[in-house]
Formats: sequence, structure tokens, C-alpha cells
Amino acid sequence: MKTSRRSIDKIIEEQVLQWNRARAERKDVPKGIDVVTISRESGSRGTALAEKLAQELGFDLFHREVIGEMADSAKISARVVETLDEKGLSVLEDSIAAMIRDRHLWPDQYLKHLMKVIGTIGKHGRAVIVGRGAQFVLPPVDNLRVRVIAPMRKRIRNAVAELGVSESEAQKIILRTDADRRSFSRKYFYADVSDPINYDLVINMDRMDLETAAKTIVAALNQLNA
Repeated sequence: MKTSRRSIDKIIEEQVLQWNRARAERKDVPKGIDVVTISRESGSRGTALAEKLAQELGFDLFHREVIGEMADSAKISARVVETLDEKGLSVLEDSIAAMIRDRHLWPDQYLKHLMKVIGTIGKHGRAVIVGRGAQFVLPPVDNLRVRVIAPMRKRIRNAVAELGVSESEAQKIILRTDADRRSFSRKYFYADVSDPINYDLVINMDRMDLETAAKTIVAALNQLNA
């Protein structure tokens, strides 16, 4: 079910206030990786897994709709970036410049906002980020990059249950959504979203439930931070 515009605005407002409070209190940020980026095949239950994972870790969850809204609005993206202190902002700008240079990107206004928003989330940490190419924006050393997949038959069943459509319609939606995501990654990051080399962990949800999959990711995160 899509999140309403009013709900998205409220989520963003509350998140900005939370970050500003943390900045005012000058809370120390723990060392290690505390960001998980989730890329998923349509119908694989990757979004539900992200929600379960955020709950397990006690992290903030950022859906693609929320990130997209932050990046679409210059005013909102500016408010988001302003939650960083001067040092954090400088590091963010250097990181984005390096990514543009290394990947030979030609960023339009949307991509510039998107990179700043995702980069800001990464700097604050304790976050699970779903979609929008976050795994390509944040440096690999700063996030655990997860790809969630499942066989087509399972994805169709999931889509039928979640969307209340026929199997044929579910397959059309899945194929269209996957194509859109591949196109987005190629357009903005010159990257193949389905290539396993772009991830630290690929989880096949064919025989795994959400709890087991979430615990697998938590274990991988703990291992990287050991």
C-alpha cells in the first residue's frame, strides 16, 4: 500500500526534528557500519524484510517513497542536509564529488539532491534504506549492501496476496517494476542493480521467512563490525 503524501511529509518532519535534537545533544556516533541498504526484486518481500530488520536493530527505516520525496523537493533536501554539522557536511560534499568523479557521472538536479539526502542519512547512521540506488551512493565501507531475490513463482504468489490481483497481472507488475529499477540504476549510476558483485549479501527468500532472513543480515552486520 502506497504511503500518502501527508504521511510522507510527517515522517520527514519527524526525522529532521530527531536529527536536529541528536545534533544539539551532540550524541556520540558509535564506530562501525550502522547502515544497511536493501535492493530487492519486485515481489521478493524485500520491503517487508527491511521493516523487520529495522525493528530488530532499532534503526530508522527509509522507504523509497520518503527518500524520493526528500530528493524531489529542493526545500526539503536542503532541510535534510542542514541537520549535519559543518564537518559532516564537508565530508559529505567530498564523498559525493569523489563518487561523481570515480563513476564519471553527469548528475542532474534530482540526482544531486538524491545523493545529498542518502549521504546525509548515511552520516547520521542507524538506518535501513530501501531502494533509490542507496547501495551505489554510499561508499561500500560505510554500509552493508543487501540484495533480496526470490523465484518468479514465489514473487507472483506474494504479489497476488499483497495486491489482490490475478497471477497474470501480478507477473506484469513484477516485470514492469523490475525493468523500471534496472533503468533507474543504469540512468543515474551506470550500474546493473541485479549484478551480485554490487552486494555484500544476496538473500533468496524462496525458503526463508522474514525473521530468519533478518537475523542473517544482523549476523553479517555483526561480523563486519567485529
